[in-house]
Amino acid sequence: MSVKLSHVIEFVGDMDRAVRFYRDVLGLPLKFQSPEWSEFATGEITLALHPASDHNPPGKIEMGFHVADLQHWHAEMTLKGVQFPMSPKKQDYGGMLAQFVDSEGSHASVSAR
Repeated sequence: MSVKLSHVIEFVGDMDRAVRFYRDVLGLPLKFQSPEWSEFATGEITLALHPASDHNPPGKIEMGFHVADLQHWHAEMTLKGVQFPMSPKKQDYGGMLAQFVDSEGSHASVSAR
């Protein structure tokens, strides 16, 4: 089953400041902005901004992947020993999302619509 890198997520301490930097300083086209999630059009990979937290401090980067069938992919990866701190779960935006831990201990998300 094909897995594709779809997002690079940066956790930010100030959403407005971060949006101004990427939009006004770097010149990236803003797809949309909200207090909880903002996205920039950067080609095939989307740059997304998410508010920082105790678990995800400002400046932390997380990768986001996309698969066609998240339930199937989750089952396949679980059999291979991949750890999932968050199993596939329907999100408010309507898509499915899970989080896994890579070989270096970094968390990554994987989604399907």
